[in-house]
Amino acid sequence: MPCDFRGMTVRQFDVVRMSESAEICEHTVPRLPRGVKLRFDKQRDTWVLLAPERVFVLDEIALQIVKRCDGAAALAAILDDLATAFAAPRELIAKDVHALLRDLADKGVMTL
Repeated sequence: MPCDFRGMTVRQFDVVRMSESAEICEHTVPRLPRGVKLRFDKQRDTWVLLAPERVFVLDEIALQIVKRCDGAAALAAILDDLATAFAAPRELIAKDVHALLRDLADKGVMTL
């Protein structure tokens, strides 16, 4: 499925955006949906995503990815930033970031 949404109605766009099969492309701007918060849990001494009746414990790499999903930065910028921060090949980072974002989106705690 191409990542060009021009010419779509809002309803068509929402159906594609919410679809599990929707492609994550360089122009995707990931963000946390309403009701999901990134917080430091003092009891667990770790960062978590708080969602209604659910808690997702983040490891250090997941935290670095989720922190950058602010609804302002496109995936391309996030990948470039992570590649620089971790001094790793962008292609390798892209594979891991896509997998994490798809998993979080499937669980309803990330909007793509």
